[in-house]
Amino acid sequence: MAGFLKVLFRNLLEGPSTDPFPLGETFTPDRLRGKAVVDPDLCMGCGICRHSCAAGAINISPLPDRKGFTITIWQNSCCLCASCRHYCPTGAMSITTDWHTAHPESEKFNRIEQQTIRYEPCAGCGELMRPLPKKLAEKLYAYNDEIDRDLTRRLCPKCRQLEDAKRNACVLPAASGDAAATSVTSAAPTKD
Repeated sequence: MAGFLKVLFRNLLEGPSTDPFPLGETFTPDRLRGKAVVDPDLCMGCGICRHSCAAGAINISPLPDRKGFTITIWQNSCCLCASCRHYCPTGAMSITTDWHTAHPESEKFNRIEQQTIRYEPCAGCGELMRPLPKKLAEKLYAYNDEIDRDLTRRLCPKCRQLEDAKRNACVLPAASGDAAATSVTSAAPTKD
């Protein structure tokens, strides 16, 4: 009996040793899978997340005026497999550690993550397109100081190809010694 009283008094003095939840904050592991979210600044609308989603919880649909797209994640259908995060080439998809997802049955169709992303005009030709995310452009062109990263990320693929050709233009000598040199625009110079 004395041993029991000793443990009882010790527990009363030290307080509870369990998490205070729901009356206070509790420990949340860093790798806990709570709910899927998309970063609209990084999303390119490529659709890889939609194709890799095992539950079919992701939908990408064009806007009615065709000047952008809307990405929707149905949280009620998401199985938290994180394949969207794994396959996203720009890192726009992520799984948060927010595990407070309890909801009444009547709200199950309101549990969506939705982002609308508008296209911007190309800095070269003016055609509507989705610019490269700034973070991705800095990573892609980190080792080439000749490239203006901010301009290049705002160019459509065709204009970006033309800029690359202009930057890598070279002049090849003509076959005969007295003829004028031939101008070639190629990424890699050719050899005779």
